[in-house]
Amino acid sequence: MTAVAGTPGRRTARVEDPALLTGRGRFLDDMDPLPGTLTAAVVRSPHPHARIRRVDLERARRHPGVAAVIGPEEVKATLRPFPLALKAPMPYYPTATDKVRFVGEPVAVVVAADRYLAEDAAELVEIDYEPLPPVVDVEKALLPDAPRLHDDADGNVATDRTFTFGDVDGAFAKADHVVKGEYHFPRYSSTPMECYAVVAEWQDEVDGPAIQAWANFHGPFSMVAVLAGAFGLPASRIRLMIPADNGGSFGIKAGIYPYVALMALASKYAGRPVRWTEDRIEHMLASSAGSDRAMWFEAAVSADGTVQALRADLVDNVGAYLRPPEPSTLYRCFGNITGAYKIDAVQIRSRAVVTNKTPTGLNRGFGGQQLYFGLERLMDKVAQTCGLDPVELRKRNFVRHEDFPYATPSGGIYDSGDYHRALDMVVKNADYQALREKQREARARGEYLGVGVATIVDPSATNIGYVGLATPAEQRAAGRGKSGSTEHVRISVDPSGLVSVLLGTVPQGQGHATVAQQVVADQLGLPLEQVRPIVEMDTATTPWTISSGSYSSRFAPLLTSALVEAAEKLAETIKIAGAALLGVTAEEVELAEGQVRLRAEPGRAVPFKHAAGLVHWDPGALPAGTSARLYEEAAFTPPQSKAASRTDQINSSLCYGFVAELAVVRIDPETREVDLEQVVTVHDAGTILNPTLLEGQVHGALAHALGGALYEEMRYTEAGQPTATFMDYLCPTSAETTFELDSDHLETPSPLTRLGAKGCGEGSCMSLPVAIANAVADALAPAGVDITSLPLHGNVLHELLSGSTSENGRNH
Repeated sequence: MTAVAGTPGRRTARVEDPALLTGRGRFLDDMDPLPGTLTAAVVRSPHPHARIRRVDLERARRHPGVAAVIGPEEVKATLRPFPLALKAPMPYYPTATDKVRFVGEPVAVVVAADRYLAEDAAELVEIDYEPLPPVVDVEKALLPDAPRLHDDADGNVATDRTFTFGDVDGAFAKADHVVKGEYHFPRYSSTPMECYAVVAEWQDEVDGPAIQAWANFHGPFSMVAVLAGAFGLPASRIRLMIPADNGGSFGIKAGIYPYVALMALASKYAGRPVRWTEDRIEHMLASSAGSDRAMWFEAAVSADGTVQALRADLVDNVGAYLRPPEPSTLYRCFGNITGAYKIDAVQIRSRAVVTNKTPTGLNRGFGGQQLYFGLERLMDKVAQTCGLDPVELRKRNFVRHEDFPYATPSGGIYDSGDYHRALDMVVKNADYQALREKQREARARGEYLGVGVATIVDPSATNIGYVGLATPAEQRAAGRGKSGSTEHVRISVDPSGLVSVLLGTVPQGQGHATVAQQVVADQLGLPLEQVRPIVEMDTATTPWTISSGSYSSRFAPLLTSALVEAAEKLAETIKIAGAALLGVTAEEVELAEGQVRLRAEPGRAVPFKHAAGLVHWDPGALPAGTSARLYEEAAFTPPQSKAASRTDQINSSLCYGFVAELAVVRIDPETREVDLEQVVTVHDAGTILNPTLLEGQVHGALAHALGGALYEEMRYTEAGQPTATFMDYLCPTSAETTFELDSDHLETPSPLTRLGAKGCGEGSCMSLPVAIANAVADALAPAGVDITSLPLHGNVLHELLSGSTSENGRNH
């Protein structure tokens, strides 16, 4: 049966699933792309902070089956430090060189015939360490006498910038209320099913060295520039390939992969290709995690609850190094720093601080998780101060529907939305008043029942120019700015009329191939099976720019816009060819139902494949001046994504969606366990491209957020030793996601994208943690307990209700 072309909003089955369900997925560890590949094992530091006195690799080199062993000397001899997002005297290499700065930091690599031999030989590497005092708490790292991680730096602060927009001091001087809050967001991981994997080969060619590598990395183009800088090679000498299947990422595979450089270097010394596959303990110890943040907020509030000005002091713990793309977590939400609220004056202080923890990177919703935990807890506190219901307080401060496009004081341009309507939908779907009555009855029985609300602006199609804000405007070199939200595609048609679509993004399970097939089939009037999406990536053959990739919810707004533009170009050629076969002009025909047909006489038509065949086989039959070209590329580059201004304003994303979320929690009075009973959510992601996939993204984001809210936290002892296994790092399972869910959608299409779509993969990761925190605070309000940090598992609740402090020494 012929499938119907998938117009936006149509439910279609995922084209990715048959291969996965039948065990025919192509993950990197299943592949053997190069003959004679050796296997690597990484020797890691057991210390959080120590000077390296001596590294002896000789016993390991003599072990049977070992091809090469490299350590700090080989790294320093061949590599430059990785390029950083800003100038800071904190050099970062793929291994430690002078000191180790976190538990799990690579120090040496052993390459052998198989993993068993490599692991055995790794135990023979001898390293003499001089332990140094560690610091893991970001506030302690700020103290003048804190242990200094990088000797050439003045301290542990990598960047410290303050921005002021509007009359902040004046607003606070006139405020009826000044509401303050101190909040702490935890560090937690992405825990994808598939850990990191790399296969790399150093090639000594006649015209110079080159590197080819395979990795399950989904921001491949930024990595090419980093590798080129580290090895001192032209970017054209670096070839990075990504397999079709990736076992999840949730952001963690989009930061810098030091292991690509490390395995390429190992290959240079081994003289053979080298494979390395990360195990779960390595992943939790040393891959990456979202930034933990300490933050202080102040709101200048009028008597009626209107927030007139906001101050935010944000301190991110970026771990041992300022690993690119950090300090992005501080700036990704710069344009939407005021959230869904019309606040005209803002002051922001942004600091990134190094500590003896694993370097940080992207975690689903990065930047937004941290920001909204503080901002939305503060808004509840404002409501309490003014004697208002949290829902009413938010409505009084929302950007209004008639205000769009709305310019925030920090430079964001909100493209579309109807925040009041979305929150009204949540209130109606949850039967909010009935919930409040249920809560009153529960409290009368001495039960802990809470209702929490969070409303967030969901940025998508990131403008990478926000990274420039970490450097003062006067220090930014003219003509060397950064900006952009470009995505590329290539569409071609073969002689039989089969359309191939080469995507410029790297999916990790989101369904990019499914949506791409829908969009192109719709644009060309074809059945779905006549369009073949290709998601494997090769930087040598795929069109790209530095900003390309699938991070920050870029696919729906950017790549689908590029798909439409490329398909439109292709459609014109097919129409010309079809019209030539019909003896009419191209203006008289349309593409529909797999045919080129007359608009006025649909029964008069030729098959799409015949028109394509004419271009391939008989281009001389085309009208004079017509190009016989059946492949088209498009690069969608929205003009709204500019570099940071000289006044430090930036539109940090192209599109801004919206999420309104309500959580209902019940706390067991004996075990103190938090039971999430109900979630009511409304998402506005612009035009819905595929409802099934959108719901999948919502469900996945809710599960991810649940972990960070109630279970997951990468704990470190004061001595710098981290959690490293699932025995002490709790991830939610299906048993913890059985809450009642009411998911609804509102569509306010973006005027800036070709289909009106915005991103939808991260929203609830930003909103649910603080909705749960607001609900727990609401439940415990009669006990006088405030919630200022996450996660909120039973131990934490026990400490809160007993008046003690948590084990990390901080009141939650």
